[in-house]
Amino acid sequence: MAQFLICICKSTCKMKQHLLLALAVMFLHSCIPLRIAPTIKDYKITQGKKFKRGLPKKTVFVFEDPKDADEFYHYVNTKYQLDDYYVDVQVPFTINDQTFYFSFYEVEIPTKTINLVPLALDVALSRAADMDPMFEDVHATRIGNWYIAIEIFSATEEDCLSFDSVSRELVLSYLRDLKKEYLATDNYNELVFKN
Repeated sequence: MAQFLICICKSTCKMKQHLLLALAVMFLHSCIPLRIAPTIKDYKITQGKKFKRGLPKKTVFVFEDPKDADEFYHYVNTKYQLDDYYVDVQVPFTINDQTFYFSFYEVEIPTKTINLVPLALDVALSRAADMDPMFEDVHATRIGNWYIAIEIFSATEEDCLSFDSVSRELVLSYLRDLKKEYLATDNYNELVFKN
């Protein structure tokens, strides 16, 4: 009976050691997120400043941009035949014989994490060998997520996307179609023939 209890005690100690080792490995291989970029399935209507500091206080139409940098710029430049003149501000378009204007912003919101393994190694090395940090450049990781934020205005309304705007539904429908066309089009020169 005593041998049986000793055997159970030893196996319990080994299980605790294995569990402790597994937890330590998981802890050292993990990253702690400091900031997580938002995921937008289709689009989002929000105040610009609330979405990202530096955007206007107006209401903006925001969607994720999976394409390369400046792709939306090239799309707008080609679609509206702007010849690189005022491409990102005051782009005119017409709905039901009424002229509206849009400005857009390419916005990056990075996901930022702290990597515990390099941080722990640097702490251990600095204590053991009085060394400077070797892995300081990988203590934190940034992965960028890009968004397009669009504001709409007209001669009569300063913020056509605000909830009390009379043009809201009209311009929302236009923006939904614009977003779909942008994401579906690879060759922007085809747009000239569509219009």
